[in-house]
Parts: sequence; C-alpha cells; structure tokens
Amino acid sequence: MYLADASDATRCKAFPTTLTKAAMKWFDSLPLRAVTSFDDFSHKFRMRFSIQNDKVKHAPSLLGVKQEVGKTLRDYMEMFNKACLEIQDLPTKAVIMGLVNGLRESPFS
Repeated sequence: MYLADASDATRCKAFPTTLTKAAMKWFDSLPLRAVTSFDDFSHKFRMRFSIQNDKVKHAPSLLGVKQEVGKTLRDYMEMFNKACLEIQDLPTKAVIMGLVNGLRESPFS
C-alpha cells in the first residue's frame, strides 16, 4: 500500500522482501533481466502461484499419506487429520482405507 505511488524499480526491489519459501526459490531462479517492469513481474508471479492454489484435493490423495519410519502413531494421526481437512465431502470409507493404508507395519496395524 505504501508503494502504490512508487516507481517500478522501487516496487520490483521491495516485492521480493515479502516472499517466503517456494516463492523465494522461484524468484531466485529467474534469469537476469527476465523482468522488464513491475506489471511484468506481478504477472509472472500470478501465473506461477495462482494456479497452484486452485488444485483441489480428492480422497485418493490420502493414499499418499504414510507413517514414516521413526514417527509415532500420534505424529501420523496428526498428519493424516490435516490431510483429511483439506478434502471436501470426504467419504468415511475413504478415510478408513487411507488411514489403514498409511500405517507402517507394526503390531498395532
């Protein structure tokens, strides 16, 4: 908001300071002189990251949640519950199948 009236160069310099993790990695991978203006920069950013937000998760994605070696059952349950919360209209049968499928071989399973 404070930079709304700032020059393109100032906005291009300030914007990367707001980035974290994947966005910063993407920014660091841009070739030199790949950005010609702030509008160009913001367009490239939106094209790269707005698409990822639209991905909808479905029940089969639970099959990828596995209890890792060295992780407790409690850790696995927390991770599994978070994955379940990302899926809308999740059938109970899919939850049970995903939960059992992801358990590491042990006396409990």
